[in-house]
Amino acid sequence: MINKEKRPVRFFNTTGPCNPWDHYMLPPEERLVGAQLHRYIRDQLYWVLHAPRQTGKTTFLQNWMREINSGRFNGGDAVACYVSVERCQGLAEAAKAMPNICKAIQEYAEFLSMPVPELKTGAVNSMLSDILINWSVLVVPKPLVVLFDETDVLEGETLISFLRQLRGGFAGRGPGFFPVSIALVGMRDLKDYITAAKGGATPNPGSPFNVKSDSAMLSNFLREDIAKLFAQRTEETGQEISGEALDYVYDQSRGQPWIVNSLFQRATMRILDEGSRETVSLEHIMEAREQMILARETHLDALEVRLRDPQIRRLVESIIIGAADPGINRASPDVQLAMDLGLVSWTTETGFIIANPIYADILTRYLNAGYHDNLPPPSTWQWQKADGSLDMDALLREFQRFWRENSEVWEEKSDYTEAFPHLLLMAFLQRVLNGGGRIDREYAAGRGRMDLYVEYKGGRYIIEVKLIHDRQSPEQVTARGLEQIAKYRDSKAPDAPAYLLIFDRRPRVKEAPWEERLGWTREGSVTVVRS
Repeated sequence: MINKEKRPVRFFNTTGPCNPWDHYMLPPEERLVGAQLHRYIRDQLYWVLHAPRQTGKTTFLQNWMREINSGRFNGGDAVACYVSVERCQGLAEAAKAMPNICKAIQEYAEFLSMPVPELKTGAVNSMLSDILINWSVLVVPKPLVVLFDETDVLEGETLISFLRQLRGGFAGRGPGFFPVSIALVGMRDLKDYITAAKGGATPNPGSPFNVKSDSAMLSNFLREDIAKLFAQRTEETGQEISGEALDYVYDQSRGQPWIVNSLFQRATMRILDEGSRETVSLEHIMEAREQMILARETHLDALEVRLRDPQIRRLVESIIIGAADPGINRASPDVQLAMDLGLVSWTTETGFIIANPIYADILTRYLNAGYHDNLPPPSTWQWQKADGSLDMDALLREFQRFWRENSEVWEEKSDYTEAFPHLLLMAFLQRVLNGGGRIDREYAAGRGRMDLYVEYKGGRYIIEVKLIHDRQSPEQVTARGLEQIAKYRDSKAPDAPAYLLIFDRRPRVKEAPWEERLGWTREGSVTVVRS
């Protein structure tokens, strides 16, 4: 088995699974929800673990495998092996995939210095069960535990055959006969794979894996977990982190493990010199956040593919514009997909929201990248005061002018047509603020608005975006918007200039002359901009 000495100074890891000799890490099993590890070997149970990508699933599996094989695990003496079936991605035909799965079993067994099972049959529908039987014989008298990772890549007849062969061996499981415990691990719960494999049909009691004991999840870090993680570095190096920096890491990541490690890694190895013992401050973490987003890390870049998925689009668009859509609920397969992927979350306090502010920022930048990159250079706009500070009035008048001249053509090419005004406005602001300021975004399905908090060279500004649809009057929308923006401003920056941007999306209004559609008025301390 792998056995390495811990490095003198470890680091925060963002590439692949963590191990205790190279990386700062917390015991991932402490974040398991719905799992009973002590029972799975003792009671010979099969189970499922699902969680979004890069939350620690593989780290958990490999850590648990080492613990079982060391004899420290209290569930009983056993031999455990981790096996990834990722190589079978895209191989829906069992005849192509099954030999690859069996080859993976042999390679992982050899790599981990375990007895390597022989494949004695070429029959696709019994190939997996045959090699697992042979493997169980090789490790007897100890029971065999197999931890299958990346099972969400299996599809079609490959998935069905894989599950049927595991179920077929379940009744006869035991030392020397068949694995006593099997974990199937991926991003989604097993019932979702079965539904996909059956062409969207709902699983029934005859589905080919009705022998699982649990469907467990792996939760994000809590705020205290994040503090414990950095405390390991403090203990080893003496480098500390401020309380407000820790709070910001949790607020921006909502405990997503990869984001937490990425922020810590950049702050301690790039923003500060790797050998520095200077206290990590809020400013260091904020700079790390911006670097991480601009670097288009693989973890974050993968979100872009999901945003183009029609299954995801309806939910995300509703969140951006704050629409209430009774057709969207947690029982919907599309919503379950978004939540399983870790893109969206739901609580009684917030409703549906993007899972964390960093994802919300990335989501916006991906969706409006085409607008941002094709906007005129900011130097052609009148948006600065003589002292170099932001003239928000001038900037929003420039936006009105651009909206009038370009919005109709640009909207025709938009995938997210309902959210088009929000995305174009944010692209416009980003074009100016890049490098000199920042935008905080708050939006959620059912809120009926998007709130923006803008900082630029010491200046602070509040912007609220609302839409008018059929069966709504401009007066009602404006009154509600003024009420909402007052509360938002009070919570963020009571003295900041406030702007209520209203886009009238009623078909008859969109056909009216621009002179009737555009407006600029003052309502108390709020500037109301109509487009």
